[in-house]
Amino acid sequence: MSETNGAETPFVRYELRDGFAVLTLDSPHNRNALSSKLVRELLDGLRRARADEQARGVILTHTGNTFCAGADLKEALDADPAAAADIRTRWMIEVLRGIVESPKPVIAQIDGNVRAGGMGIVGACDIVVAGPGSSFALTEARLGLAPFMISLTLLPRMTARAAARYFQTGETFDTAEAERIGLITVAAADADVEVARLCGELRKGSPQGLAESKRLVNGALLAEFDRSADELARRSAGCFGTPEVVEGMTAFFQRRPPSWAE
Repeated sequence: MSETNGAETPFVRYELRDGFAVLTLDSPHNRNALSSKLVRELLDGLRRARADEQARGVILTHTGNTFCAGADLKEALDADPAAAADIRTRWMIEVLRGIVESPKPVIAQIDGNVRAGGMGIVGACDIVVAGPGSSFALTEARLGLAPFMISLTLLPRMTARAAARYFQTGETFDTAEAERIGLITVAAADADVEVARLCGELRKGSPQGLAESKRLVNGALLAEFDRSADELARRSAGCFGTPEVVEGMTAFFQRRPPSWAE
């Protein structure tokens, strides 16, 4: 455990900046993977921002060259596969729903790599600004999995053709492509400048106006959560621990192609 002055070092930092709650994913040692600690702190940060009367909105950003690498696979391998799958599925639902249901606008400010579960977080955010250092990929199929839970936020954002392609190929794509297919809002030369500009525009809206507008935009998405989340969770849990997933994860850590790709 990393400690500073006797206190555990946070993986998600919270600060109020110019009227916005800034949540910074700060776990670069594992590329801001969704470990139990990071997820717990992210959920706490979202709840804190929601209750913070001084915060007009939320900016979700990161340190290091990766916004979020998805699930912490090492932590998952060290646990019972079935139990780990169930826990991580519930975490992902909580995180995605927490962003979508928040009455305050959530802006993702990215200038780094986004993979797997991190893509679902991007899909959940209301506005996404990505700088030139960003790249995107859905790599689940290469591990014997599929983007089960995160499809809830990705399918409403991405074009159908793009989802059919990138869900299956696992190809990496850049900010221009991400903007073209609807995954991000703005491919920016300078993410800091563009986010500051957008925050200025959001401050012109009233809290009630912003909250009700967001409810309109996300109503169908939340209805799909209610309709499909349990079934997607069962399908996700059914894959973990299967021979293909064990091989996929083992190959990933051994830095070799899985058996089906050789």
